[in-house]
Amino acid sequence: MENLTNEILPDEFVVSKIYELRGVRVMLDFDLAELYNVETRDLNKAVNRNPDRFPADFMFRLTPGEFKNLMFQIGTSRWGGRRKLPNAFTEAGVAMLSSVLNSKRAIKVNIQIIRIFTKLRGAIQSHPEILRLIEEIQRKDIEQDQQLLLIFEYLKQLEQSKKQEIEFQERRKIGFNLPGG
Repeated sequence: MENLTNEILPDEFVVSKIYELRGVRVMLDFDLAELYNVETRDLNKAVNRNPDRFPADFMFRLTPGEFKNLMFQIGTSRWGGRRKLPNAFTEAGVAMLSSVLNSKRAIKVNIQIIRIFTKLRGAIQSHPEILRLIEEIQRKDIEQDQQLLLIFEYLKQLEQSKKQEIEFQERRKIGFNLPGG
């Protein structure tokens, strides 16, 4: 039997796919599909065929606000063509995925993901200061994101104001013109 401790993917890559939403660490359906090397729709079909295996504490659908905030934080627009909001899987939900995805790769990736979740939990529990710092960084990121949005809104308003001013100056003047004036 092949040694399952050999990682399929770099741990750092897998960790980069773990987000914190609603106070829990989750992985999103499209990231899991990428890791498992399956289509997102196929992963979600397997989940939908087994709804009893995925209660609310195993999986939930993102709200439009969560999805928008997450897209802004990650800074990518690769989700453009989605018709449905992504599903977020908790550690237990990721573990349950191994029962509905039956490929050898899915099993190996699942084992690796669960080990990473366990390492993260152990590191945070043994170092509460790290958890506090992470929460502080996340709070600052959200505050900075909001400030950036405000700056962009002001810049947009300034651009519109300048455009209106130029249009006003370049308009065709009407009325009576006096000679020499």
